[in-house]
Amino acid sequence: MGTSVGVGYSILKNPEAAGKEAARKALEQKGPGKADFVFAFATVGYNQQILVRSIREATSEAPLCGCSGEGVLTQGMVSETNFSVCVMAITSDEVKFDRACIEDITSEPDYGGSRLAAEMKPFLRSDSRAFFLFVDGVTFDFDPFRAAFEKALSPEQVLPLFGGLAGDNWAVRKTYQYDDDKVLTQGMCCVVISGDVQVAWGINHGCVPIGSRRTITRSKGNVIYEIDGIPALQALREYVEEDWATQWNKMSLNLCLGFKTPQQLKEEYGEYIVRYMIGKNDDDGSVTIQSDVSSGTSLWIVRRDKDLIRNGLKSISRQIREKTGARKPKLVMHFECMGRGKVVFREQEKIELLRSLQEDIGTDIPWIGFYTYGEIGPIATSNCIHNFTAVVTAVY
Repeated sequence: MGTSVGVGYSILKNPEAAGKEAARKALEQKGPGKADFVFAFATVGYNQQILVRSIREATSEAPLCGCSGEGVLTQGMVSETNFSVCVMAITSDEVKFDRACIEDITSEPDYGGSRLAAEMKPFLRSDSRAFFLFVDGVTFDFDPFRAAFEKALSPEQVLPLFGGLAGDNWAVRKTYQYDDDKVLTQGMCCVVISGDVQVAWGINHGCVPIGSRRTITRSKGNVIYEIDGIPALQALREYVEEDWATQWNKMSLNLCLGFKTPQQLKEEYGEYIVRYMIGKNDDDGSVTIQSDVSSGTSLWIVRRDKDLIRNGLKSISRQIREKTGARKPKLVMHFECMGRGKVVFREQEKIELLRSLQEDIGTDIPWIGFYTYGEIGPIATSNCIHNFTAVVTAVY
């Protein structure tokens, strides 16, 4: 039988109708046979429970995993509206998909890392290839999660980790994670793929530094309190004209923080690792990012660059083709930062960029993804979180 995959999408506003339409299109493209597994991504204008339930009904209760995003994308289609959903249906006797979810990731200092590892460990096999992780994008801190998750798994089972942080269309208040019929908030869903397949990926950001080097002088975990001895928000004011109270989202999507890439990762990734400021505290002047940072760390203010983004997509396709060789991917998962969508490119520009990437990898490959609040993917042998980045993963 091999592997059959189909992808469908809908922009209908009724959640039941949208879920069924997207699922029906995916099943039609996949071809005969019941789906063994389903991925689903959607924006938050829908009643999420009704939407997910309708997808499950349309796919004969196939196991399902996914999350909400700022937008969705498939072959030749990009949608960043409140009402868009995409579904990938998979039937395979070559690849096995096992999943688990956990709730309330903020109740523990490791953000559920140990708990998730305990849930996933029984599914690991000698031919397990990768994890896909979908997690709340408002509260998550990647570094303590990764340390606990990898420590709880045996060293030989520390697999590549891909995925994205769920979004809620710029509100940065409440995101959703999908596990079968369940819709979680402040949760985490994970899939491990195993079988007669390999995984190839490409990662690239499109940011350049502005100004000179700065230094973090006080921080704790993923909260930066002071830069160069003054409150972080005060240090950032010289780069913007907007009022913090009313224009924070706009400012934080145009400017982010760049940190020197560790030497062992620099060849594959470039000079800077980019971090989005997910939140601020006006009372103490601090900003929050999605990974931990130490006092004494150097940083640069960075901004997006259209040309770098375009060239970076070419780099991604090259990275994937070098790994896959003559083998055609069975499916592609694409995690794109919300800061690389409509805030930078006009609608036609976005579509043309996506099509250019897909033409390089394959226009007939089932392709699904979403616009994230943070992207997850490995650099060299290290699982990393990224911002203002595209992570594209091909299963072949």
